Amino acid sequence: MHVSLPDILGTPTHDALPRRVADFDTLVDALDYAATGERGLNFFSARGELAVSMPYRDLRDRAETFGRRLVDYGLAKGERVALIAETSADFVVAFMGCQYASVLPVPLPLPTSFGGREGYVGQLRQQVTSCGARLVIGPDAMVGLMEDAARDLDVAFTGAMAQFEAQTSADAALRLPSPDDLAYLQYSSGSTRFPHGIAVTHRSLMANCAGIGQDGVKLREGDRNVSWLPFYHDMGLVGSLLTPVAAQVSADYMATEDFARRPLQWLKLITRNRGTISYSPSFGYDLCARRLGDRGVDDMDLSCWRVAGIGGDMIPPDVIRGFCTTFAGAGFEPTTFVPSYGLAECTLAVSFAPLGRGIEVDEVEERILTGEGYSDQTLTGAHSAANGHAAHPNGHHNGHGALNGHMGSHNGHNGAHGPKRTREVVNCGRPLPQYELEIRDDRGRALTERAIGRVFVRGPSVMREYFNDAEGTRRVLSADGWLDTGDMGYLLDGCLYVIGRVKDMIIVNGRNHWPQDIEWAAEQVDGIRAGDIAAISVPGANAEEVPTVLVQCRLRDKAARAEFAREVRQQILRATGIACNIELIPPRTLPRTSSGKLSRSKARAQYLAGGLSALAS
Repeated sequence: MHVSLPDILGTPTHDALPRRVADFDTLVDALDYAATGERGLNFFSARGELAVSMPYRDLRDRAETFGRRLVDYGLAKGERVALIAETSADFVVAFMGCQYASVLPVPLPLPTSFGGREGYVGQLRQQVTSCGARLVIGPDAMVGLMEDAARDLDVAFTGAMAQFEAQTSADAALRLPSPDDLAYLQYSSGSTRFPHGIAVTHRSLMANCAGIGQDGVKLREGDRNVSWLPFYHDMGLVGSLLTPVAAQVSADYMATEDFARRPLQWLKLITRNRGTISYSPSFGYDLCARRLGDRGVDDMDLSCWRVAGIGGDMIPPDVIRGFCTTFAGAGFEPTTFVPSYGLAECTLAVSFAPLGRGIEVDEVEERILTGEGYSDQTLTGAHSAANGHAAHPNGHHNGHGALNGHMGSHNGHNGAHGPKRTREVVNCGRPLPQYELEIRDDRGRALTERAIGRVFVRGPSVMREYFNDAEGTRRVLSADGWLDTGDMGYLLDGCLYVIGRVKDMIIVNGRNHWPQDIEWAAEQVDGIRAGDIAAISVPGANAEEVPTVLVQCRLRDKAARAEFAREVRQQILRATGIACNIELIPPRTLPRTSSGKLSRSKARAQYLAGGLSALAS
């Protein structure tokens, strides 16, 4: 590893400005302070060339101007502006400009996540409707898509940033926020048919940025952030954009779509600018290791990387072990990995594993964590070790494992009782200071260590509400501030181990998908009735989860079945962007609960056990 490096491209890593880690009242105050230094944000092309360098003082000046234009246009305090979250300086300027006008930016995804125009326009329309956006602003190339999504809605303006600027003046007075005002709405990456806009206040945002910077990654003077994560996702927005702003850290960005095409450019950017902090879901590390092939690592030096964060999905240990092995020659140390746990409803971060220790995993009998662990009987009875539903770890060890739960399994030995399968579960660390975390049973009772239950959290960055959804808010947020995360896990030595989601969320490449959305899309195909479908995920090759749709089929002809399966797959792809495996099964074979509802967990278990015979795939 002998890589000769020129000077940093873009804004400097070091600065004479004394660092303050998000000890501000609002995001505006944070940017105003950062603007007195030299650091800032830098945007790189797919080939690693610096496209835009924007010191924080330039961002502040441009944001103020954009904020004045929003006020001039007549937007009232608290009105919403939908922003297509491309990885660009313009998006950041618009997002921060909204802060100076006390209107709410709503970052929305790019169409690259979807299978076609129809699916993307449908999602965009749902989210614009849900948040009641008055403006929809995005890149020039997307104006047609935005116009289609906003057609016949109560939207005052739809178009590109330059078009909006041409219609407005920058003479209006700024309208600055207070700490308890909302800063933005964050849509989780899951539902398209039933969207939830998470309302985040300035106070909550600053609290989470402080927790991330001070206690999570423990910022140092020479830190520099590098990211390819999308700005519409909480990890990309809060962890990789707003925390650097609030802590005066220079940050380097490549577009998510560029990473997908050239993942190794991420590692080369870390090498080039001596990045120290960078996060990714597990599939990002896996993609890099696979893409390297026989190229070698002579042009990489990852010895500067001190926090390789993992979040957003379940990670099999082989992915992390493979990355460590593949890039050891580039100076990457296994102790660089830092698992963490978080969710958008808590702004972002809840807990961090200790720095400098790498992945720490726990071995637990798989029967507790899989079929039995998700059954109604187990969830209602997970009170203590005595009833057989607690996690009984076989032992701690440091390994190269994963975040948020399922990490792979292997056979052990259980004496006369035959082989025993265990699963490695990752240590996601202790909650950040000022945060409380409890594991509860279905009656709301706090459980002891090693007892599996629902993960609840309370603290200063828990969301205020689901925007305009009082009933949805009541389902997950108690009057005294406890948030039901929807995850299952247990505590061990005060640390959180997450084993899965209460709901049947399907996670593909770090992105959450509600099974109801997939099922709804399939129901648009002629011949499918409501209740004929169960969307699940199953283990596939290379430790990836494969989205699979079980469809009850009444057709008898083999050719007709094959065509039917193809049509279902194409419809789901068009509507959701997800390429699913389709399994046609006989009528009336999907399992139901005692009340007649579809049981996806039982369907998955039966499918994996071979209990649902496929007519066609």
